[in-house]
Amino acid sequence: MKSFLKYGLLAVVAALSACSVLETDKVDYKSASKGVSLEVPPDLTQLSRDSRYVVPGGPVTASSLQLGQSLPGVPTAATAVGDVRVERAGNQRWLVVNRPADQLWGPVRDFWQESGFLLAMDQPNLGIMDTDWAENRAKIPHDFVRATLGRLIDSVYSTSERDKFRTRLERTPTGGTEVYISHRGMIEVYNNTQKDQTVWQPRPNDAELEAEFLRRLMVKLGVPAEQTRAATAAGADKPVSRVASVNNLPVVVIDEGFDRAWRRVGLALDRTGFTVEDRDRSQGTYFVRYVAPNADKKEPGLLGRIFSRAKPAEAPLKYRINLKSDGPSTTVSVLNATGAPETSADAQRIVQVIADDLK
Repeated sequence: MKSFLKYGLLAVVAALSACSVLETDKVDYKSASKGVSLEVPPDLTQLSRDSRYVVPGGPVTASSLQLGQSLPGVPTAATAVGDVRVERAGNQRWLVVNRPADQLWGPVRDFWQESGFLLAMDQPNLGIMDTDWAENRAKIPHDFVRATLGRLIDSVYSTSERDKFRTRLERTPTGGTEVYISHRGMIEVYNNTQKDQTVWQPRPNDAELEAEFLRRLMVKLGVPAEQTRAATAAGADKPVSRVASVNNLPVVVIDEGFDRAWRRVGLALDRTGFTVEDRDRSQGTYFVRYVAPNADKKEPGLLGRIFSRAKPAEAPLKYRINLKSDGPSTTVSVLNATGAPETSADAQRIVQVIADDLK
């Protein structure tokens, strides 16, 4: 009897939802997890945990949070509201806040939890905060049955999409903080002609979702809501990037200086499934490891399919992404874990993934 009622109710819901309207202008996230998990990945446990209070000076690395230094001579579109400034490069946006990173960490954590997310990574020493996978309930049809029965039937509604977000904080030499938010998405699709089985696979990153959460974070940080939409509007410039070859090795050439290229490559790495373990801006190097963007941990993600050869789980893929500036352009190359040029086919694949995201 219960089974009959359940499936009968689902049939009614499906019929009525055909004439419903999606509220695409809202976000209303609900975590797909049942509990908070703040476990540190095994290969990150060797990193320092208390270096965020180190006085600025010396080598610039993420471990000491001496990051986000601005290089002179490269203008960036910006809109300032109070002590919060929005900077843009094409469809990428980030915040510059005139507050110390350690004072921002708590409010940013509260922001994501208040937005319906649990945190899968909470690493102040790295300046990285990852949400878990969550569902945007605002995309679910608001039809007659759902409006009438409310929570009694709400559990049978679900979208076929999941989202997660990474927030990265980098300290500026003036004592402020740069805040980056990057989106990664998954979509559930049928994997056979009978349409009785589904798998999760990556879907394109959503720059507008990133902008919306930056806007909402601005409100959390004290900016009047009516001033945030214009501040986070997309910029008109669209820097050019392309794949090239230098010394018979693949590289990405970005037609802009180091300052903006550094920020854009960092966002691209966050979006495409790499975890930035450390950063040395003085050397133009991101130290990264690959993590497959998989919502249910069963199907390989975008880069999981790219790196198709078998690798033991205890040996993550580690690389160095190196940036070198030559006047108005910057070259991005791939190094292996020891700092030597990566000569395998992986280098070409990584370069292409970065270039595609920068377009």
